[in-house]
Amino acid sequence: MSPVHGEVVLKLNFPHSESEREGAALAVWNGDGAVRLLAEDSARRALLLERCRPGTALADVEDADLAGSQDRMDVVVDLLRRTLVPTTVAFTSLADEAGRWARRLPRRWNAFGRPFPQRLVHAAVADIEDLLLGVEPPVLLNADLHAHNILSAEREPWLIIDPKPLVGERAFAAASIVRSFEFGHSLRAVWHRLDRLCDGLQLDRERARRWTCAQTTAWAVDSSHREAHIEVVEWLRSVG
Repeated sequence: MSPVHGEVVLKLNFPHSESEREGAALAVWNGDGAVRLLAEDSARRALLLERCRPGTALADVEDADLAGSQDRMDVVVDLLRRTLVPTTVAFTSLADEAGRWARRLPRRWNAFGRPFPQRLVHAAVADIEDLLLGVEPPVLLNADLHAHNILSAEREPWLIIDPKPLVGERAFAAASIVRSFEFGHSLRAVWHRLDRLCDGLQLDRERARRWTCAQTTAWAVDSSHREAHIEVVEWLRSVG
């Protein structure tokens, strides 16, 4: 157990595959860019975490509120640069997870009443099949990093909370931020985020674009933000 300094949070996770390795991901990061894990009871899905104070979400601030010339994308790039690290811990692989998206997407799209054009389903499946042929050293990824899961803190200006860990290629790391409408929702804003992440993290732009389209399409089927997600996909597929 890590030493406790200041206030803590006891988090009890609902049983779900996405949350079952949250503690392991936080342990790998060991407080570098992410909230510190102080203790874990896996049987109870209980995590004891450092508390972020004041705890303002990055989604709730404007660029003008940040210190110096920094903007919100600078914050994201810095945190991702520090958390996209190699690991020997046995997390679910991006290849396995994306394979499930590809297999389930056509069935789920039908089950939910074909809520967007079928060509997007075909394109997402084709992208996944092609992207999985690439070979790159895997790193620890966060499948659902967005502006409400980055909080202001005292130990560091900003910390990541609530990771959904996978291991796979770095280009995938852009996906959840590119579609994160809290940073602005327009064709220009989406492409700006993609470019900033790829430049700041030295990601393959085309692979990052295709991973964003594929994951966003797969997640859009039953999402409460389906319309916004599909707009992101259409914008990324309409301009190269």
